Amino acid sequence: MFLEHLNNIWTGIDHPFLIYRGHKLRFSDIALQQLIDLSEIRKGDVVAIIGDFNPDSILTLLRLIDMGVIVVPLTKETKHEHEYFFESALVDVVIDESNVVRRHHNGSHNFIDELRRNEHAGLVLFSTGTTGRPKAILHDLTLFLKKFETPRPTLRTINFLLFDHIGGINTLLHTLFNKGVVVAPDERTVNSVIETCRKYDVEVLPTTPTFLRMMLISGAVPDKIPKCLKIITYGTERMDQHTLNELCRLLPNVDFRQTFGMSELGIVRVKSESRDSLFMQVGGEGVETKIIESTLHIRSKTRMLGYLNAPSPFDSSGWYNTKDIVEKKGGYFKVVGRTTEVINVGGLKFLPSEVELVALGFPGISFVTAYPRQNPITGQHVELIFQTEDNFLFDIDNFKIHLINKLQSHMVPKRIRREDINIGHRFKRI
Repeated sequence: MFLEHLNNIWTGIDHPFLIYRGHKLRFSDIALQQLIDLSEIRKGDVVAIIGDFNPDSILTLLRLIDMGVIVVPLTKETKHEHEYFFESALVDVVIDESNVVRRHHNGSHNFIDELRRNEHAGLVLFSTGTTGRPKAILHDLTLFLKKFETPRPTLRTINFLLFDHIGGINTLLHTLFNKGVVVAPDERTVNSVIETCRKYDVEVLPTTPTFLRMMLISGAVPDKIPKCLKIITYGTERMDQHTLNELCRLLPNVDFRQTFGMSELGIVRVKSESRDSLFMQVGGEGVETKIIESTLHIRSKTRMLGYLNAPSPFDSSGWYNTKDIVEKKGGYFKVVGRTTEVINVGGLKFLPSEVELVALGFPGISFVTAYPRQNPITGQHVELIFQTEDNFLFDIDNFKIHLINKLQSHMVPKRIRREDINIGHRFKRI
């Protein structure tokens, strides 16, 4: 059983595996906790749990895995989409704090039936849905957990990534299987995350490029960054070289490491070429890569069973087209954009990231997004939304001149707007 296996790992170890708002939870304490009643839940049920990285949610999650259910971790931030999630994942039971409510539906799915026949636990995660409705991604959790059986070193880590994110789940499981410590921030704001790192001697901060830009803009870097922080990892969206260079310059003693992966494939191992490079190697046990016409394809043994609400994205040989356009250098490659983002102006093709990188090089720019618009003459043209740092005296005329001087003529935005750029609950630009 899952909990019995973890109990063997943690036998005789007294330090906590979870710190949340000053509360330290040891594995030996689990049996002493006041637990919610799960007696109405049956093995093989699809169970949605709405929570965070707090002791109650974590304990319930571990018990559900031990019971052999198909777990759907959700957060309160996505409440407006919960009904869609329940329907897409064929949820039988919803757990919200101490409330356990059974739902009734007549739906079925071959993948869920397969898990039940094999008596395997499952995990459902949802894509961010930036290009359509979120997809319900089903993993065989029994197989998913096998990757953690190989012991690996662990450092004290803040669980910045959320309860409904594969990176957040991965951090928790890696900590549990390797006798580490995970610290949950009080809030996911720049000040709260930095203070939590300082207060609990956090060594690893896994986060997103958007949040790292927020840290730079806040003025917290470098003076407020605690000396205990050894590693910052970034992923879930593309990092720009300008931001990485600035972080490496201001924090010379911190190792910056890129992560890469997607919920469909599970967590893959990544090695950055260097702390200030966006080139990386992707691989690890059971992971293969190939590049076809500059687009990255991955085949992974830890891949999902499939989508519950969409066709399979895998080809007949099990390869997944990530749609990431990459540049290759030796055994390393760098993601420069996505096939869905290519802009075509009069037959001349380029990526939004090329325009965004130039825009970010202008003083006072905090965030920027370039995107295509239909044009009756050239087919498309590019437009730009930008956000500036607070209280910065920004000269938009000089900004336009900067773009004209630094970009080829077909890449110069035909329309520029200043407005706040939306950032989602996973700290990615929307």
